[in-house]
Amino acid sequence: MDLKVQKNYDYFNLKLTICIGVLSSFEKNIFMRNFILIFVAVFSFNFLHSQDFQGKAYYKSKTSFDLGSWGSTMSTEQKNQMKNRMKNMLEKTFILTFNKAESKFKEEERLAAPGQGRGWGSFGSSSGPRYKNVKEKMSLEEIEFFGKKFLVSDDIDEIKWEMTTEQKKIGNYICFKAIAKKKAPFDWSGVFSPPRSRGNKPRGDKPKDSASKKPEVKTIDIPKTIDIVAWYAPQIPVSHGPAEYGGLPGLILELTTNQTVLLCSKIIMNPEKKDEILMPTKGEKVTRNEYDEIVKLKTEEMKSMYQSRGMRSGRKQ
Repeated sequence: MDLKVQKNYDYFNLKLTICIGVLSSFEKNIFMRNFILIFVAVFSFNFLHSQDFQGKAYYKSKTSFDLGSWGSTMSTEQKNQMKNRMKNMLEKTFILTFNKAESKFKEEERLAAPGQGRGWGSFGSSSGPRYKNVKEKMSLEEIEFFGKKFLVSDDIDEIKWEMTTEQKKIGNYICFKAIAKKKAPFDWSGVFSPPRSRGNKPRGDKPKDSASKKPEVKTIDIPKTIDIVAWYAPQIPVSHGPAEYGGLPGLILELTTNQTVLLCSKIIMNPEKKDEILMPTKGEKVTRNEYDEIVKLKTEEMKSMYQSRGMRSGRKQ
């Protein structure tokens, strides 16, 4: 790291730590708290625009596991075996590369262990890097869905944060808590229901009206919103964070959603080798709502096919 940049950053970090300490003492005084937050934001802005600034944050993610309706048909041993096979999907490492305005969030490349699958959350789809530009209010995620590439754009101002005075230390950084609600993402776990037990019916014993029945396509119930909890560090004065999250007066170091926890394990400020942060260009550009509709239509089509096959198989018994 450049010595001058390092000295300036250390000096900035010291002054910001003092500001945060003063802020903590005014926890119940809303006016003074807001005044100091504004001062920190302006001070941070001036620092960022006077430095050739870049950083890298490494995040460990852990996702809770839910087999949906399939779980009721499995023993505890079978569930544990499934979890072990899906460990790569449940526990990942991500890298967030950021500068003053832009960031790129992507999964760290690694070799999959034998027998470990991709799991429910990525069935039929593969998410690539996510590019964000807070200055241009742009967020693009690269997704491949059943062989077709998409650039899915999100509203960067969609998440409305409520900042609190609660704080804790993550590593060497004093972090503040912010909470929000967000539209729930699509959940693949409810796409297919487990096959119904047909018992030991003799061959040729068919229901009277089996020929006249058509496979029923049901709309998948999806939770409307999920709760988000973020812990951000004003000592790192950028409005970035993991995945689609950001917009706070400091880098998000910990993020919890309904099923996933992302925790920053390492930060490198102004690395010697700086990476280019480029906006992606390959793929059909669609909004998040448009992409959700594409997924929903494909899901209902697949579920209908699945149920039709099940009924044909039942008639052969």
